[in-house]
Amino acid sequence: MAAKEDLYTKVTPRRHGQNRPNTVKHGNSLDVLLSMGFPKTRALKSLVSTGGRNVQAACDWLFSHVDDPFLDDPLPREYVLYLRPSGPLLHQLTHFWQQSRVTCGKNKAHNIFPHITLCQFFMCEDGKVEALCEALQATVAQWRGRFPSPLPLELYTSSNFIGLFVEEQGAEELKSFASDFAAEAAVKADVHVEPHKKQLHVTLAYHFQTNHLPALEKLAKGVDISLGCDWLAVLFSRDIRFANHETLRVMYPYTPQNEDELELAPGDFIFMAPAEQGSASEGWVYGTSLGTGTSALLPENYVSRADECDTWVFHGSHSFLSCASPSNCSGAMSGLPFDGQADGHLFDGHGDPGGLGVVCPPLQMLRPGGQSCLPTRSLFVCRHGERMDVVFGKHWITQCFDAKGRYVRSNLNMPPSLPARSGGYRDYDKDCPITVFGSTQARLVGEALLESQAVVDFVYCSPSLRCVQTAQNIIRGLQQEGQTKIRVEPGLFEWTKWVSGTALPAWIPPADLAAAGLSVDTAYRPHLAMGKLGVSESYETYISRSFQVTREILAEVKGPGNTVLFVAHASSLEACTRQMQGLSPQNSKDFVQVVRKIPYLGFCACEELGDSGAWQLVDPPILPLTHGPNHSFNWRETLLQD
Repeated sequence: MAAKEDLYTKVTPRRHGQNRPNTVKHGNSLDVLLSMGFPKTRALKSLVSTGGRNVQAACDWLFSHVDDPFLDDPLPREYVLYLRPSGPLLHQLTHFWQQSRVTCGKNKAHNIFPHITLCQFFMCEDGKVEALCEALQATVAQWRGRFPSPLPLELYTSSNFIGLFVEEQGAEELKSFASDFAAEAAVKADVHVEPHKKQLHVTLAYHFQTNHLPALEKLAKGVDISLGCDWLAVLFSRDIRFANHETLRVMYPYTPQNEDELELAPGDFIFMAPAEQGSASEGWVYGTSLGTGTSALLPENYVSRADECDTWVFHGSHSFLSCASPSNCSGAMSGLPFDGQADGHLFDGHGDPGGLGVVCPPLQMLRPGGQSCLPTRSLFVCRHGERMDVVFGKHWITQCFDAKGRYVRSNLNMPPSLPARSGGYRDYDKDCPITVFGSTQARLVGEALLESQAVVDFVYCSPSLRCVQTAQNIIRGLQQEGQTKIRVEPGLFEWTKWVSGTALPAWIPPADLAAAGLSVDTAYRPHLAMGKLGVSESYETYISRSFQVTREILAEVKGPGNTVLFVAHASSLEACTRQMQGLSPQNSKDFVQVVRKIPYLGFCACEELGDSGAWQLVDPPILPLTHGPNHSFNWRETLLQD
């Protein structure tokens, strides 16, 4: 077999396919694919790339990869052998994973589920994967009754690393097991496996900010390492071509508008190399689809960052305590650590872990199962509708108010009437309304939510009039008028640095909004009083304020299954959700770039992971809203020209 470095030189970034598994025992499946007329190399590649789950999964992979330019490339996949905990210890580690992410944001340990590395990544030809899996099964069988149980672990902490190290005697036994597997794999599959020679450990956190060390250390000390655990030997593979690429998850569908653009399906993954982005224009990236193997340009705001192991393929799991058959698990892992959650329970046995991705169609968004049987809480965040001052210019007021301050509609896209303001119509200069089309946009979103059978239990919005009007029209589309009141929350206002002048807008008080016919809850007491908002606040203050108010609101309405809707600003989609996922805030420059890409009625959804306090962005229940510009038209100037 060619050296790994030689193989790297012959490829460019494109990708194999969707993951779905069994232990890769092809036998009859390979015969069926060959009888269907598929070449042997393609049949083997499809089985390996889907974890050998079944013929249907392999066929789906082949049909989705018909345009993959590397479909017939003989480059093998890379494999790795881990020990993965199960049972009570897994519960403890999963809780640590979630809480550390919520408390301190994502660090590099979150890229891969809790594990002990037993060997370095190694390559195996597609035709020998079945023999490789048999080698692992045989080695585990030889070690039943000899595996150290319980496995002695010891907490270790340094300035940028926290982990559970295997004590010396236990570590030597694990290394002996890895050596036995390497020998068995060499005989059965003709592959070279290099056992891990360094200290064996479970990484809890690393590459984190120094100021997060005390909080992470406190959480780590809460892990009870004396709890029972059945350590499982698990085999995974990845596409070697994308080992150093960034992995992105597709959040929204996209139909290409040009030949050099990539079709996107929610749930697919994209591999992106920073070195290839030189030719991409702002707001676009060049990447390769996991689901199709094709490469092209795609809109950057249709994807989000994913974890490294999200695209790995699972090839088998073996218990040292049980003689049960190896598990048949899902190949594509999703979201937070692969903790074996499925259908509301933790996979801590040795059989089929339920349905973690197995029941999903090839490109459907995969979500981790919950830890609780209670209904999942949801948070929707959307931007307001089209605003008057953007469509008609910052001097729109001079077009619409006469000398006596009376509103006069001069365009069909202007609202028929506007609420009266105690401070006079000039207050609209900093607190503009939405257009008629903005109202239509919001109503369409409400109707889509109704069609999706979503029930919004609570609505919170920024004090900006455009946000209140948007919320009102969403409620109208949901047919929840009279049932749901809008809670005006100043803490949801946008970054005050973006407000021109030396004073904040003079917002319409809730009582006056209600008097104008808007469904506002006049009894609501906000979490942040209007007087507490500062002019030209720092970026850190704005991010902290948004996160704090979001947490307080979600704690206020903590009923099982509640759905909360925030109607606010483009910046809110990022500021109110990022830290709820356990991610650290972006720097202000990157933040502004994200905000620029969020259109009117841009919509995102988060779900709570059980009752852990951790949240995750998921596919929204509605489609995105896209429309083109409609410029001002003067028939006299256009049609009466000489």
